[in-house]
Amino acid sequence: MDNQNKCYYDKPMGFFYNNSNQSSEGWEATQLILVQCVGSIFCSFILVANAMVIAAVVTNRRFHYPFYYLLANLAASDFLAGIAYIYLMFNTGPSVSPVLTVQKYFIRQGLLDTSLSASLANLLVIALERYISVMSWKIHSNLNKWRVTLLIVLVWAISIFMGAVPSLGWNCICSLKSCSTLAPIFTRSYLIFWSVSNLVVFLIMVSIYLRIYIYVRKKTTVLKAHTSGSINRKRTPIKLIKTVMTVLGVFVFCWTPGLVVLLLDGLKCEKCNVSKFKSWLLLLAVLNSVMNPIIYSYKDDEMWTTIKNLLRCVCTGTAGLNEDTKQHDSTVGPGCIRQGGSSTEKPHTYG
Repeated sequence: MDNQNKCYYDKPMGFFYNNSNQSSEGWEATQLILVQCVGSIFCSFILVANAMVIAAVVTNRRFHYPFYYLLANLAASDFLAGIAYIYLMFNTGPSVSPVLTVQKYFIRQGLLDTSLSASLANLLVIALERYISVMSWKIHSNLNKWRVTLLIVLVWAISIFMGAVPSLGWNCICSLKSCSTLAPIFTRSYLIFWSVSNLVVFLIMVSIYLRIYIYVRKKTTVLKAHTSGSINRKRTPIKLIKTVMTVLGVFVFCWTPGLVVLLLDGLKCEKCNVSKFKSWLLLLAVLNSVMNPIIYSYKDDEMWTTIKNLLRCVCTGTAGLNEDTKQHDSTVGPGCIRQGGSSTEKPHTYG
């Protein structure tokens, strides 16, 4: 009885792994070296690619609208995820994990949880922004910069809080019987809360985008019936919606298996052997942050052109628009070479 009421903040993580019947975190020593090498390449891509997306939004004034500000914030959450994965890769394994302090484990998991919460919150906010713009049949919503800034601050405040919840007290350091298997100092009740809340948000977002997509399809059909020519889909809200729906689809695909496994662990499914899938599900989560900047570039020609020009600027050291690039402005496109793009463009409306 006394042992169950005792707190073990001074114990290394090996004590909690043994309590959860885990000998290590899944990777053998040779596997871990390979994972660290390949993972470092992927994480470097995550950091560079998402930094380029943020820089593209900042430097190209055509992106100075609520949707792209929120998209840049989503890229910032993926950037944080890249940092979290690097920290995790070099603070895990059979020789490292058992000697971690409780505080370092909280930091390690807190970074991951904060980045996931930020990505999820950003996608939800983007879904609401898209809903507002589409229902008024505009490419961009009328949210002003102050409101967008407030939303971004709110996203990060909620995300940081969610990442810090276990370290604030919702843990099993003083109640070993309630410890989970996958996260040996997190309680099973916390894993149930975490996984269920995220899965519910998934369902909400999917419902919003299905409603948006159905509305746009119906609206497009009506417009086609009343116009002599075909509608240019690149100039209707459906283009941006397809981009976000692709991002959401990849996010759900990459994170749902992990959340389901966490839920099974929280429900104490002893026959599920949840530890077997832990490492592979983490790699699937890394894949999500790798895919997002690729989706932005593939789905948005303007974004890809801007990123190419930013890369050209980095390689050549070009800082601004010179006479040579002015002559080729039509082929160069926007980016750091052409920072003086028009800021007077107004959102297009249809209907």
